[in-house]
Amino acid sequence: MASPSDHKATIIDGKAIAQTIRSEIASEVQRLSEKYGKVPGLAVVIVGNRKDSQSYVNMKRKSCAELCIKSFDIDLPEDVAEAEVISKVHELNANPDVHGILVQLPLPKHINEEKVLCEISLEKDVDGFHPLNIGKLAMKGRQPLFNPCTPKGCIELLVRSGISIKGKNAVVVGRSNIVGLPVSLLLLKEDATVTVVHSRTKEPEKIIREADIIIAAAGQAMMIKGSWIKPGAAVIDVGTNAVDDPTRKSGYRLVGDVDFQEACKVAGWITPVPGGVGPMTVAMLLKNTLDGAKRVIEK
Repeated sequence: MASPSDHKATIIDGKAIAQTIRSEIASEVQRLSEKYGKVPGLAVVIVGNRKDSQSYVNMKRKSCAELCIKSFDIDLPEDVAEAEVISKVHELNANPDVHGILVQLPLPKHINEEKVLCEISLEKDVDGFHPLNIGKLAMKGRQPLFNPCTPKGCIELLVRSGISIKGKNAVVVGRSNIVGLPVSLLLLKEDATVTVVHSRTKEPEKIIREADIIIAAAGQAMMIKGSWIKPGAAVIDVGTNAVDDPTRKSGYRLVGDVDFQEACKVAGWITPVPGGVGPMTVAMLLKNTLDGAKRVIEK
């Protein structure tokens, strides 16, 4: 019989699952194009020239091109006035060929993020961050028009890996508006029993050790050790942290919020970093854009 030290978690391949979803989207886009002569349109607004934001935006635009989704590129300078950003958003709200609007965060300090996001039309809020979409997500029996992309990707990874959520103990590590909070609400909608662990939580390892499902989204490199994980648990690692690595040409490597090597010896399933949640986030953005387009085009 194999000893427990030989245990190896099943790797959840986010790249492969995202590719399957992208193929499903591509065939739907083709169907819309053939039947109605229209395709989904996604507008991406970027302010300034942050390297990380630029690379995210390029990835999103490239993905649109691959799936024949029309991309509207709005690149604004770092010192643009807040009113100018809002007026661009209003223009996109009024454009019938745009079905999704994404404002790449973070915005420069002089622009009020909340104010800008609230101006995006509810029907085009493909990021799912409009207070009304989040509000509906928080309410029983209500459905938002869009769920936020990364949390939606986390749930999709569990579902498509055959991991049941109903009645399970789920622990979300982190309470950000972008991942922690909305993913805890989505898990609740899927009938999990949800606990949120955050920086003020006493004895987090004790709580995490009870979890059948762990969603790690704290932004702390390798914070969750193998000993914190219940044998057989499903671990979705949202963290993307750069740590120094002199053996790499770049001088760093990316790690998650979970100690991957240790966790593999205990968990039942685990996502790698990179290649786990990242590709799913973009796939869910494209899926939200498709859903927004279908609501308009198939009316």
